[in-house]
Amino acid sequence: MGLTMEIRVGRKRTIVIPKSVAEALGIDEGSRLILEVRSGCIILKPVPDAIYLSLYGEKIARVSLGELEETSVEEQEKYSTEA
Repeated sequence: MGLTMEIRVGRKRTIVIPKSVAEALGIDEGSRLILEVRSGCIILKPVPDAIYLSLYGEKIARVSLGELEETSVEEQEKYSTEA
């Protein structure tokens, strides 16, 4: 991506992610990030949520909607019979 910016550390050591960076990485309020310190540098990595992964993540298997629904019903039945 190649974006470099200078930002300032605010009160209580807070930083603000510039809007252009947040938009480019899909970071919104409430997004989770991993903070890593490596070789004197801070690295922030977005933690992809389930929706992001379903849309953009690597596909490792193909599941039909029918199979998904069948599994969902089976799992729901387990919980309804246990109660």
